[in-house]
Amino acid sequence: MTTPLQTEIEALLAEAFSPTRLEVINDSASHRGHAGDDGSGESHFTLVIESEAFTGKSRLERQRMINRALGDIPGERVHALAIRAFAPGDG
Repeated sequence: MTTPLQTEIEALLAEAFSPTRLEVINDSASHRGHAGDDGSGESHFTLVIESEAFTGKSRLERQRMINRALGDIPGERVHALAIRAFAPGDG
């Protein structure tokens, strides 16, 4: 089931990066009862995104670009966000 925050993350990333691949995976259920679990079911996510916007960018630059696009979501509305960002043709 897609959650409201998951839908918001998908929309923000689609608008910012026009990705050729985008997966927003809600991992919150596997962290139930652990640190950062606020009981909302929207505390832990994994992103897999591929976009031309990441061509020539380092891993850190890509993560910063994503965090900027997501605004207050990382660190404030989501406890943990794992990011796997690729440019087309990356291994």
